[in-house]
Amino acid sequence: MRLEDYWGVGPKTSERLRDRLGEEAAVEAIESADVRALTDAGITRGRATRVLRRANDEAGMDALATRDTREVYDDLLALASEYALTRHAADRIRVLTPLSDPDAVVARLDAVDAAREAWTGLDDAGRDAVGDAFDAYDAAAGTERAAVDAVLALRDAGLDGSTFDALDDIDPDAVREAADALQYVTPDGVAAGADDRLDDLRGRLDDARDLENSAFDVLERIRETGVRDLGDFRRAFADYVDRETRLSRSAVEEVAPDEAHDAADFVSTALRALVDDLERRVADREREVEDGLRASIADARADVDRAVAAVDDVALDLSLARFAAAHDLTRPELGGDGLAVEGARNLFIDDPDPVDYAIGEHDLSPPTGDRVAVLTGANSGGKTTLLETCCSVALLAAMGLPVPADRAAVGAFDAVVFHRRHASFNAGVLESTLKSIVPPLTGDGRTLMLVDEFEAITEPGRAADLLNGLVGLTVERGALGVYVTHLADDLSPLPPTARIDGIFAEGLTPELALRVDYQPRFGTVGKSTPEFIVSRLVANAGDRQVRQGFEHLAAAVGEEAVQRTLSDAYEG
Repeated sequence: MRLEDYWGVGPKTSERLRDRLGEEAAVEAIESADVRALTDAGITRGRATRVLRRANDEAGMDALATRDTREVYDDLLALASEYALTRHAADRIRVLTPLSDPDAVVARLDAVDAAREAWTGLDDAGRDAVGDAFDAYDAAAGTERAAVDAVLALRDAGLDGSTFDALDDIDPDAVREAADALQYVTPDGVAAGADDRLDDLRGRLDDARDLENSAFDVLERIRETGVRDLGDFRRAFADYVDRETRLSRSAVEEVAPDEAHDAADFVSTALRALVDDLERRVADREREVEDGLRASIADARADVDRAVAAVDDVALDLSLARFAAAHDLTRPELGGDGLAVEGARNLFIDDPDPVDYAIGEHDLSPPTGDRVAVLTGANSGGKTTLLETCCSVALLAAMGLPVPADRAAVGAFDAVVFHRRHASFNAGVLESTLKSIVPPLTGDGRTLMLVDEFEAITEPGRAADLLNGLVGLTVERGALGVYVTHLADDLSPLPPTARIDGIFAEGLTPELALRVDYQPRFGTVGKSTPEFIVSRLVANAGDRQVRQGFEHLAAAVGEEAVQRTLSDAYEG
């Protein structure tokens, strides 16, 4: 492919990549999702991420059918990247996409499972050693030498399992020898310390250049010794150089001109010849040393290349394993025609209440067979959170990653439509929302609909009509859907494959916080129980007149219920 054939690579970007990397290397960087190569070429990290996501799996990215779905996707990858062991691993996590190939999903799950087993099998010292190895790799900016050092450190840390087979394929003696050579081969030539003779020649060259730069001072100091003729001056010059620098008398005499107009001409000509001679000798020796170093590297080139690839791959797998272990994620059961979870948790909430929920066909404990669920219940009862949890489970499974649940059964979806409640009541919002959520239902693929409080964008009566239409269209198109609403009583009879679930508030805590049973009750309409909210407002009102106003509302919703709520809260 040409660079311009990739999504997001326009004329300016392609020109920059060609100039910095070359066409072939730039294409390879895109195909291998190498964020580091693109950013080193001057592409911003954000743009590189967007380009590589599309290059990785454009069909997978198309599954993120709405803005809210994409926000959950971004939040999931941002959370996972916090567990990255290297900067490059964090970059690679941020370009993970839903995978359109089922075999690729299974392969990534296998890799994460194996890495997690290896990571959790290490003791604290072993994990520290692994972390230190990757820290050093990052500090050295991921050079070949750093990769070799990391491989040797990871082998010594005792990592075991299929994740680290690539490490076992590397000859430690070969890469150890190559590491010594890599230490001294730099883009600017051979580094100091590689060869004593080269270092000595460079020192002499530095002295010669210093003399040349101060030729006038040299001339004056020699004249101050009282020399009488040019012959005396030649000898005094050789003595001065031998005494004041690392250069020898013989080196000076070899290059000193046989004839000169005067002392100044002699000094300038001799020093220029000395510098030229030493530059040639340094270049010859550097070429000789570099050839030897590169020969050592060439002998281990295959192992060095394996080390570079292995370090980055191991860092990615271990980073995802750390994410999975930290959040107690579980490998989902793939396939089938449903989305079902037991003990599911929202990753974006501290200490969340686990819930069981499902739509479609599955073998888990929640009800099976319903294509659509209409979720009702209390304000602040966790309905939107449940939708977000279902979206997270679907997206993580599609990316080949474990999910936040005790058990999960997840089918494949060509489009995930998540729509949060947007409290903007106008025709423009209604139109844009319908244009966002309806088209995925009309395509040929399988769609998961997760729509929150559709009635918030139009009047309740018309919202109920539209919601009825969406539920019917979801069933007709063979899609799955969860629709959150407060209009359950206004809906016309639902299709046989749809059910109504409810989340219930159960009162107030002693701190007057709403106490909710976050586990939906299947086949039951949930109640908003406004008396709980009014009870809290009555109890918290500091101003007498404001309190009287809330008490008036308490009489409207049921004064006895309000008093009972407060009594239960204080006694609790």
